[in-house]
Amino acid sequence: MKIPTFLAAAIALLAADAAQAAALESTSATTTYHSTTIDGLKIFYREAGSKDAPTLVLLHGFPSSSRQFDTLIPLLAVRYHLIAPDYPGFGQSDAPPPSSYAYTFDQLANTIGEFLDQLKVSKCSFYLQDYGGPVGFRIMMAHPARVQSLIIQNANAYQEGLGKKWAAIAQYWADPKAHPEVFEAFVSQAATEARHTLGTSHPDRYNPDTWTDEYAHLSKAGQREIQAALLYDYRTNVAAYPAWQAWLREHKPPTLVVWGRNDPSFIAPGGDAFKRDLPDAEIHQLDAGHFAPDEQNDEIARLILGFLAKHSD
Repeated sequence: MKIPTFLAAAIALLAADAAQAAALESTSATTTYHSTTIDGLKIFYREAGSKDAPTLVLLHGFPSSSRQFDTLIPLLAVRYHLIAPDYPGFGQSDAPPPSSYAYTFDQLANTIGEFLDQLKVSKCSFYLQDYGGPVGFRIMMAHPARVQSLIIQNANAYQEGLGKKWAAIAQYWADPKAHPEVFEAFVSQAATEARHTLGTSHPDRYNPDTWTDEYAHLSKAGQREIQAALLYDYRTNVAAYPAWQAWLREHKPPTLVVWGRNDPSFIAPGGDAFKRDLPDAEIHQLDAGHFAPDEQNDEIARLILGFLAKHSD
């Protein structure tokens, strides 16, 4: 039976499209998802970009995971090799109870440092955000030769960067049992949403799935104990600020600061303060909040690409 001309043409077109699609491979900017084992723990990570390109390690904040970089990674991976791990207790990494893993920033840094050793990342730039600050500073101080350049996005290292809520958290550090309401507020659903949206001038740029997923993670069995341990240990980060500042003065890594100036937790003076120890730092105060790429993803990518072109290529 003869196939009608129009039907034959349609079949041929579909066949050509299928052949073309089969010939297309994922580009180097495609994010891939992996896990490896460090000291018996599964550490999950995102990766993109050519492994022959300079490496940028992205260290996430609370209560997020490497997922917070989903929109930023493809814009950077066209030129750079991106690695974004989840810390133990976060995202897709293992979350053992505090009885079998010490949830301190020292230990998180040890684990992620071993992770970078395993991936043979001997030289890289670091992107630090929120909890990524204390994790990253510990890694950099242990291995200063590893640091090629530094990108800081609302990762605080100065007293003047602490917003009003930290006064209540300091009371919690002094006596956690006397101030349980501080921890309850810290992990509440309202606070989880506010970390993204408080002070925003671009509410339409926020995906509500972000904070609903983060709160669902915080609601998992065992998470309260994990996050309480880390919040209590955060006092060691504030105590370490002078040491971090001295390290910056000594090593002077090329540094880009992209700060969400509307962040009520790590306020704008904390971003400007890096100029004191790094006079050559590029500092940009953006119209954004704590998770600045939620609002200024394209602008942050543009600034990073320009910065890394000068200091990593």
